[in-house]
Formats: sequence, C-alpha cells, structure tokens
Amino acid sequence: MTVQELPGAPAYLPTPPPSWKPRTDPAPLLPDTAPYRVLGTDAADRLDAALMRRLYTELVRGRRYNAQATALTKQGRLAVYPSSTGQEACQVAAALVLQERDWLFPSYRDTLAAVARGLDPVQALTLLRGDWHTGYDPREYRIAPLCTPLATQLPHAVGLAHAARLKGDDVVALALVGDGGTSEGDFHEALNFAAVWKAPVVFLVQNNGFAISVPLAKQTAAPSLAHKAVGYGMPGRLVDGNDAAAVHEVLADAMERARRGGGPTLVEAVTYRIEAHTNADDATRYRGDAEVEAWRAHDPVQLLERELTRRGILDEDGIREAREGAETMAADLRERMNAEPVLDPTDLFAHVYAHRTPQLKEQEAQLRAELDAEGER
Repeated sequence: MTVQELPGAPAYLPTPPPSWKPRTDPAPLLPDTAPYRVLGTDAADRLDAALMRRLYTELVRGRRYNAQATALTKQGRLAVYPSSTGQEACQVAAALVLQERDWLFPSYRDTLAAVARGLDPVQALTLLRGDWHTGYDPREYRIAPLCTPLATQLPHAVGLAHAARLKGDDVVALALVGDGGTSEGDFHEALNFAAVWKAPVVFLVQNNGFAISVPLAKQTAAPSLAHKAVGYGMPGRLVDGNDAAAVHEVLADAMERARRGGGPTLVEAVTYRIEAHTNADDATRYRGDAEVEAWRAHDPVQLLERELTRRGILDEDGIREAREGAETMAADLRERMNAEPVLDPTDLFAHVYAHRTPQLKEQEAQLRAELDAEGER
C-alpha cells in the first residue's frame, strides 16, 4: 500500500508544494550564447596599450617555450611534455590577472602559466623530467604543484581560498583545468563546496576540444561547459580562449568579484590543442589535418599581433624585441636542461613524513647499502 492509498491521505501532487522556490535566480548565472570576444570588435577600443604589449610579449615567449620544451622531449631531456601550443592566451592571461598574494593551481599542461607567473622555466619542467615531484617551493611562488591526476587540484584551490577568507586574508585562488577534467568527481565536489561557501576562487576550464582522444561531445551533452556553473549556483562565463584580451578581461572581472566576496565563477575558454596530447600521443588517429589548420587560422599570437599593429600599439621594433627575448629564454633553457642533474636516490625518503617511520628507515638503509655495494664494484 502506498502513501496515497492510505485512508485519509491527501491526493498525490505531481508538482512541488507551493513553498518551493529556486534558491538562486538562474538567469544572471547563465553564460552568453557565444564566446565573448574583444579583438576585432568595438570592445577593442578600450584596450590598455601597456597591458596588451605585455600580453603579446608573454605570448611570443610562451610559443617559443612550448617549441623548445617539445624539442627537449625529442632529445630525451624530458620524459614527457604536454604542449599548450594554441592555448597560450589562456595560460598567459591566467598568470597576469593574479596579484602577488593570489594562488595559481595548475594542471600538468599549465607549465607556461607557471612560467608567466614568474617561475624559472627549468623548475617548471622538473616534474616532467622525472627528477622531483615538483621543482619549486609552492609557498614562494604561490603556485601549487603541477597536478598530473585530473582535477584533483580543484578541491585544494577551494580549501585554500576558503581558509584564506576565514583568516581574513585578501587572497583569490585561480584553478586551471581542461575539458576532460570536468568529467571527474573532483570537479563536481570543488564547485559545489566553492559555491556553498562562497569561496574566493575562480575556475578556468581550457576547453581544447579533446580529453586525449575523446572529443567534448562524448563527454557532455550540456550546451557548454560554462552552463554547468548554474547547477552549482555560480555564474558561468564563456570566452574565446584564443583572444588574449578577452580572456584577461573575463578573468579579471571574475577575480575582482571573488575578492569582493561575491563567490566563485566558472569560466570556459574555448581554445584548441594544436599539438598532440603529449609526445606519446598520435593525434592523427582521432582528428584530421583540416581541423587543425582551421584553428591555426585563429592563432592567439597572430590575432593579438594583427590587432595591436593595426591600432599602432605594436610596431616592428616591438615585435622584434619580443622575438629576441623569446630566443634568449630558449637558449638559456637549452643550455641548462642539457646539464646532467645531480640526484640523490635517498631523497625518495626525505619528504614522506615529518618523522620517518621504522619501515622507511629500514628501506632507506637497504637502499644505501645497495648503492655503496654498487659503488665498490
């Protein structure tokens, strides 16, 4: 017998009771129907010349950094490199919107964002070289360790941002993730906690079309990834991820909103991964050359260069200076990465626990004995 069949039970109502109402008006949270753009539109009339020249310089440097790191992989100097060629606008804009006290939470593909934030290019590649779990002090640079597991950095960003707010610190966390990461449980948990707590955190999804070989259409049926924000009660923004000026503007607005206590924002930047997922991937097995070439015509470096040149913000001297600076960086990176690192295998035991367990001490002693025996031979 159901509740409706019990004597005296009210008739079944197929709709919620009258007291039901949305906790949040969804209309202001919805993203635009098309990615927001600045370059080539009337919005470009308000470009900040100094900021745009800095964006351009970092884009050129970033493109050269990606090319050099890819070459180092082919030479055996890196175990793997997930290139962000084609996505430089997202990475550079993310780094430049941060204030010194803010935190960046990158994924494994976001080495360029870390370098644009001020991290030494060699230190940014230490993880991918296989030397250490991370090659820098996260507290010094306010950059969390490059995260290889998908989306696990997102709850960490929320936790840090929430803790900062509880302490009264004026800090915002910017967390980067790929479109594939939005299919992970950590993505859901992070956004849900962030919205409930109104944590000062901004999520930037770099939608580059593929989670390795899986296209976005096989991951989600949502109108856009930015639409997912509404379900958590935060605004979603959709932006052209190859338009550096637009990405910077949207992220800057989201960061300021978070800093004022307005809570989190989900930003989806529509971009494209020109190179393969990593050097271990054969992208020709799941996408065609015509698709890649179509995106090359929407190259973030060229888009910004053409706009700034047309407006007189950038001239030939500025272009040459940016390229020469990028070559200097690449030469220094080559020289330092070609030096053989000096590693101590017992470092494996150095940063596991504050106080080593008896098992760790035993294992370290065993390794030292084997290394000494090897040295005697």
